[in-house]
Amino acid sequence: MNDALTITREARASAPLLSAAAVRERCALIYDWVAGGQSAHFTLDESRLPEVADAVAAITRETYPDLKVPPHSRWRHFTVGDIDRWALVSLMVGGETEVDRTRAAIDLAFVSVLLDAGAGDKWCYREAATGKTFARSEGLAVASIDMFRAGAFSSDPAKPLQVDAAGLEAINADTLAHHFQVTPDNPLTGLEGRANLLRRLGRALAKNPSFFGTPARPGFLVDWLLTRPGARIDAAELLATLLGALAPIWPSGLAHDRTPLGDAAHHPAVKRVHADGIVPFHKLSQWLTYSLIEPLQWAGIGVERLDGLTALAEYRNGGLLVDLGVIKPRKALDLTEKHAVTSELIVEWRGLTIVLMDRLLDAVRQRLRLDASFALPHMLQGGTWAAGRKVAMEKRPPNGPPPIAVAADGTVF
Repeated sequence: MNDALTITREARASAPLLSAAAVRERCALIYDWVAGGQSAHFTLDESRLPEVADAVAAITRETYPDLKVPPHSRWRHFTVGDIDRWALVSLMVGGETEVDRTRAAIDLAFVSVLLDAGAGDKWCYREAATGKTFARSEGLAVASIDMFRAGAFSSDPAKPLQVDAAGLEAINADTLAHHFQVTPDNPLTGLEGRANLLRRLGRALAKNPSFFGTPARPGFLVDWLLTRPGARIDAAELLATLLGALAPIWPSGLAHDRTPLGDAAHHPAVKRVHADGIVPFHKLSQWLTYSLIEPLQWAGIGVERLDGLTALAEYRNGGLLVDLGVIKPRKALDLTEKHAVTSELIVEWRGLTIVLMDRLLDAVRQRLRLDASFALPHMLQGGTWAAGRKVAMEKRPPNGPPPIAVAADGTVF
């Protein structure tokens, strides 16, 4: 286990951008750029933030009347339609201990999160067990847990309910198309990109047997964490560990000291302060970190200081801020025009989302009369994601696409 931790530390030393602190600090530079009137794309009207806080507090009370809000994570999507799918699957997991079930849960979280980049407006998934149809994140979640239950991520027919390196390396676009019901009339954005990401995950797991075990599985992360004093870890450290260990899985693109950065882009506001000009977001990696909190708790491992992470720079959080008039496009946006994830417009939108979600948190706490134990992931769940979707459905029925169209490849956004 120590070897894997050394690898992670080396990656962090060579790439200081692999951290939540770097996301927050560099997004603040973009905020200053826009607030200072230097953006060609947006202005800000923060007098509208109270309206956003009101909307977020209202939907939080509606969804969680007792205000016992769980953290934002993939596990919420596994219960869409009031069915606890993981509870059903966990009964089928081999082994006798909570650690066995936690390994399987972490296996599922890894693949389901990495498959959770935007699905596009036209794709949906029909669940055979219920006959119900789901789209976007919920559809991807249900499809991924069905694929997990079918043993499609395992190379061992005797142990189908696991994710292992060999199973991942065997996945291709046709495999995903079959399990995600993709057809010409039901297209899924970035199918090949998703398959490539899973294969690269398999290779990264196999190269770190001291960290991910043999056969290499994401779930063996729990065994490493159980060796830590007190079986506890700060959320930001957990993220940095994942970013370091999984850096090789990201598509070729921006790198720092030859370490791939994954979800990152350039922006001139950052260039004024940092020579590399890079702003990281780490959306999927932070989504994964959020989604590991509960499985780790099931095994007795505490994840602390949740506000060390940032909000997720994605279209529901960011869309809420655009739709309610906090982030104001300088010119009308054409939803038929898709913008590259690395375009200056999208980078600014995402950077502003990170900063403004932080500013929103205290206002939402005040309206709900909650203290600091109501952390950022609770607000996102309560919260901003649901409010963003609700407003989008009202403004752009029937599917509620985001107010800014993004050209996604299935690996980031």
